[in-house]
Amino acid sequence: MPASRSRTEHWRDSLQKVFERGGALEISVDRGASPTMQEDRGADLVWRVKMVRMTESTIVVEPPAACGATIPLGAGVRLVAAMTIGQNRWMFHTQTLGQVDAGAGRPKLLVLQMPSNVERCTRRGFYRISTADLKLPRVECWPLLNLSSIRAPEAANRAQINDLLRTNAVLGVEIDEAESILLPEVGPMFKAQLLNVSGGGLGLLLNNDDSRVLGSRPFLWLRLDLRPDIPAPIAVTARVAHTHIDSGANLYAGLAFDFTHNIEHRAFIVEQFAQYIQSISRRQGGSSHVRAA
Repeated sequence: MPASRSRTEHWRDSLQKVFERGGALEISVDRGASPTMQEDRGADLVWRVKMVRMTESTIVVEPPAACGATIPLGAGVRLVAAMTIGQNRWMFHTQTLGQVDAGAGRPKLLVLQMPSNVERCTRRGFYRISTADLKLPRVECWPLLNLSSIRAPEAANRAQINDLLRTNAVLGVEIDEAESILLPEVGPMFKAQLLNVSGGGLGLLLNNDDSRVLGSRPFLWLRLDLRPDIPAPIAVTARVAHTHIDSGANLYAGLAFDFTHNIEHRAFIVEQFAQYIQSISRRQGGSSHVRAA
């Protein structure tokens, strides 16, 4: 029997191994298949969350986090989750059951429903199964030439998004525009896909040719496109922490958020990630109770 088929049939054993190795799941708020959820389909933001406990009926994980701040989820939010072993990925549907205490001074843990089955993703559809298809966000990347030049462009980004959100609140219409932006001192732009967000940074999938840029310029200025849930791309500074190339010659980069030269931008970024989850959870019609902590 092929190893992939064996792991699919014995997926609980595979999940147990991921947990025992101190591994993580990738979770995304499920946009669902209903016309209401699909009519204005945006990108799916994937969060990497560490597994803490397992029972017969539940999986307990750390809550989603960004920039060191947790973004708790209430009960009843439908999720698409994935586990990865080597070059293989399995996805499944689950939902949040609530939160449990993690100890004094620590964020509450998130309780997920144990799935009844999982489905293996193909190499060509690494985030796709028969009942779910995650669309990864597009990211524009510029190598930073001068870190101190980011303050004005990031302030302009905050003003742009806040103005668009206020306009939407007043007029009651979605606004998806404003591609013109103020740039810091940067080199030539290249594009990537956002694989996942973690507490301290994010993971990108890039073209191999861009590895030379990462080696010479470790700081990047990024624009994350989460429209229409966020009305304009989010600008943020990040530092390349590590890179690797897998057996399929794909270039992965782990980036750490950096607010050294613009600390006030941190709260804004956390707020946008929380707003993103709130927007999708609200359209599910379930209980979201999303806030940044």
